[in-house]
Amino acid sequence: MLNPDAQQQLIDAALAARQHAYAPYSKFLVGAAVLADDGSITAGTNVENASYGLTICAERVAVTAAVSAGARKLLAVAVATSGAASPCGACRQVLAEFGGSMDVILVDADDHDAFRTTTLDQLLPEQFELDSSD
Repeated sequence: MLNPDAQQQLIDAALAARQHAYAPYSKFLVGAAVLADDGSITAGTNVENASYGLTICAERVAVTAAVSAGARKLLAVAVATSGAASPCGACRQVLAEFGGSMDVILVDADDHDAFRTTTLDQLLPEQFELDSSD
């Protein structure tokens, strides 16, 4: 479980990222922030596309940015949306690649004090894994 300071930093980063969301089609703004095991926080926002299938979620933007910066183990993610929505299935699996039991903080962007916490293994039981030891 995250300490309150780290939790608040993640929430703040997700809320700040949400301000940069590009969602002209759905109008559903999402910000996410991930905490790596080295203490760094990386944020991302959803980026929609007129070809809807090319849209990328905020969670995956945050993960790919963190990995690009060298992170390989993620401890937590905060996701800020109107209504505190949970990550989609694709995002859950991408998150699982870097920390299957990470803390997940779901923030209501309309009421910053309203959030709930869970874990990724609760949101995505029996995560898909490949044995890379061969």
